[in-house]
Amino acid sequence: MAKSALRTGVIYCDDNLARLAHLPGDSVDLVYLDPPFFSNRHYEVIWGDEAEIRSFEDRWTGGINVYINWMRDRVIELHRVLKPTGVMFLHCDWHASHYIKVMLDNVFDRRGSFLNEIAWCYRGGGVSERYFARKHDSIFFYAKGKTHYFNPQYVPYSDWSVRKSPKGRRPNRTPIDLERGAHMPDWWTDLNALQTWSPERLGYPTQKPEALLERIITAASKKGAIVLDPFCGCGTAIAVAERLGRQWIGMDISPTAVGIMQRRLEKLGARIDLHGLPVTVDDLRALKPFEFQNWVIQRVDGTHAPRKTGDMGIDGYSFMERLPIQVKQSEAVGRNVVDNFETAIERAGLDKGYIIAFSFTKGAREEAARVKIAKGLTIELVDVERLAGKPAARRYPQLEDLFPALPKSFFDLPLPEPRPKASRPTMQDLLRSSRTRQLAGVDSGK
Repeated sequence: MAKSALRTGVIYCDDNLARLAHLPGDSVDLVYLDPPFFSNRHYEVIWGDEAEIRSFEDRWTGGINVYINWMRDRVIELHRVLKPTGVMFLHCDWHASHYIKVMLDNVFDRRGSFLNEIAWCYRGGGVSERYFARKHDSIFFYAKGKTHYFNPQYVPYSDWSVRKSPKGRRPNRTPIDLERGAHMPDWWTDLNALQTWSPERLGYPTQKPEALLERIITAASKKGAIVLDPFCGCGTAIAVAERLGRQWIGMDISPTAVGIMQRRLEKLGARIDLHGLPVTVDDLRALKPFEFQNWVIQRVDGTHAPRKTGDMGIDGYSFMERLPIQVKQSEAVGRNVVDNFETAIERAGLDKGYIIAFSFTKGAREEAARVKIAKGLTIELVDVERLAGKPAARRYPQLEDLFPALPKSFFDLPLPEPRPKASRPTMQDLLRSSRTRQLAGVDSGK
C-alpha cells in the first residue's frame, strides 16, 4: 500500500488501523495511546457543558484473546511508524494489563526496549468490601531503538530524606540537590484523576488530566517533535502537545469525539485539518445509532436531551428556540412515529418540533398535515439528505460586528441616573427580603 507524506495538525475520523497503514514508517517521535479498556462497559456520558448525553462503547464480546489480537494489529503499525529513536506509552488498567505487557514484549525487542511500567495512582470513589481498592493504572513505556530522548523529571525529596541529610548529603555521603529534587520514580501519586468538579472535565468517561500528559510529553519529547495519539477520545494528548509546542496527529473512530476535539483545539487557537468525518448519506447510514444521533444534533447546533430513557421520544432540542427533535436512523418513517411525537410535543407544552430521518411515508406526511390543521402543532419532517455534505466553516461573531456602536471600554459608558429617593428600599425592606431568600434556600445553595 502506498504511504502518504506525513501531515501534522490533522484529526482523522477513521479506524486507526486503516489510517496507520497510510502513514510513512520511521516518522513519529512519541506515541501515546489510551485504548478502550477491556471492561465490557457501555458509557452514557452526561456532557459537562450542556448536560448532553453522549454514548461511548467499551465492549468486547469475543473475550480477552480477541481484544489482545485487536490491539496487537495496531501496536505493530504503531511500532512501524515510530522513528528509530521514538518511544511509546500505552495506558491501560488491571483488566488486561498483564496480557498487554506480554503482547508488547513480543512486538518490541525485549532486550532494552521495555523501559518502565509506570503506576499512576489516584484517589476517588468505587471501593469494595471484598478486596483492596483498585486505584492505579499502568502506563507501559517502550523505546523502539537503543537510543531515545529522555528529559528526567524531579520530585521534592521526602521529609525523611531531608531529616536524614541536614547538610544536603545522604548517609553514604552522596550529595543531593535539595532545590532540584529527587529523580521521579515509576509510581506517580501526585496527579489525581479528574473529579466531577474539575474545570477541565468535558464529561468523557475515561478523560485523563492534562497534567499527566504534560509530564509524559515533556519527559519524552523535544519541542517540535511529532506526537501521535491513535485513540484520541476527547483529545487531551493532542491538546497538551499543541500547548507545549509539539506537532501532533490524532485519530478516533467516533465523529462525536472528533467534534469535541475540534472545539477543544480551536479554543487553543490551533489550526486543524479534519479528515474522514461522515459527509454522504451512505456515511451516515453506516454510523452506530448513538453516533448518528450525536451527529444530527451537532449538525443542527442543537443540544441533547438530558436523559436517554424516559425521554418521550425527544432526543434533543433546537438551537435558540429549544424545540424538540427526534432522530430516526431509518427509512420510511411512518404515521405512528409522527403520532407518538405529537404526544411528546404536547406533554412538553410546545407547539412545534422536528423529526429527522432518511425518508418518510406518505402516511407520515399526511399525519403531520392533519395535526397542524386540527391542533395547530407544526411537526417538520426533515430528510437527512438536507443535512449531509460538508458543514460550512465555523465563524464566531464578535460583539463589535453585531453591535458597531458598542462602547470599546467601560469608561466610555455613561453613568446611570441615580434612583429617586422615594424608590429606594428601606432597611425593613432589605431585612424582609433577606429573610425570604433564606427561607427559600436561595443563599444556602439549595
